[in-house]
Amino acid sequence: QVQLVESGGGLVQAGGSLRLSCVVSGRSFSTYGMGWFRQAPGKEREYVAYISGSGSSTDYADSVKGRFTISRDNAKNTVDLQMNSLKPEDTAVYYCAANRYFTRSVNAYGNWGQGTQVTVSS
Repeated sequence: QVQLVESGGGLVQAGGSLRLSCVVSGRSFSTYGMGWFRQAPGKEREYVAYISGSGSSTDYADSVKGRFTISRDNAKNTVDLQMNSLKPEDTAVYYCAANRYFTRSVNAYGNWGQGTQVTVSS
């Protein structure tokens, strides 16, 4: 079992940038693929990005491709999400999650952080 804590959210103007970070406690961090998800008010939680345990493979939702970059540091047990060219529609609570294998399915992830709020003003 792992525990996850997100940070780095805040209020930013459209076109701006934010960097989210997720610290993961527990052993064998590098054996977990890590995903970022988001949930806007009144909407379902949706997939944003994924990085494999080694960091060699990444995947992005079409809505963020080219603007967001996921990375990880296995020595520090962290996974980051660099968000550039932010849009008002990126406003949501962002969550990191851990899973043993790649999937975009929210329901497949059993280990979640508490979330960090990102608000993009127009």
